[in-house]
Amino acid sequence: MKTLGSAGMALVAVLVAGEAAAADAAGTVKTVRGAVTVERGGQKAAAVPGMPVEAADRLVTGPDGSIGITLRDQTLLTAGPNSTLALERYSFNPTTHGGELDAHLKRGSLAVISGKLAKASPESVRFRTDSVTLGVRGTEFILEASSGQ
Repeated sequence: MKTLGSAGMALVAVLVAGEAAAADAAGTVKTVRGAVTVERGGQKAAAVPGMPVEAADRLVTGPDGSIGITLRDQTLLTAGPNSTLALERYSFNPTTHGGELDAHLKRGSLAVISGKLAKASPESVRFRTDSVTLGVRGTEFILEASSGQ
């Protein structure tokens, strides 16, 4: 039987950690056009397709930017140009379809197609702007916010 050396064990640890991080992610970036950054833990990174999106991430699109995200419950989010979207809380149990989604559109536009979470637990899904809070009942909608950072 062949055993792994220390370099092999380190690679396995990195792969396992990466799989755990992907499983814990709220969703995944599917499309990016123009300038889009993901702000996480005080750091900024350019968004790229395949990048995990986590609860507490802040997504910022530039004047030519847009981003499409699929959350774990199959909710689809599309933020348009000059948008700032804070995914403040997200959890989803794939067995019970329970959890929570709380997002704040600080400026710009956001198109939403709700997923399994809104269908199973509509009271736990909230989208907010500075002037309105929208509870979701399993539907498609667009939000626009004109101010804020």
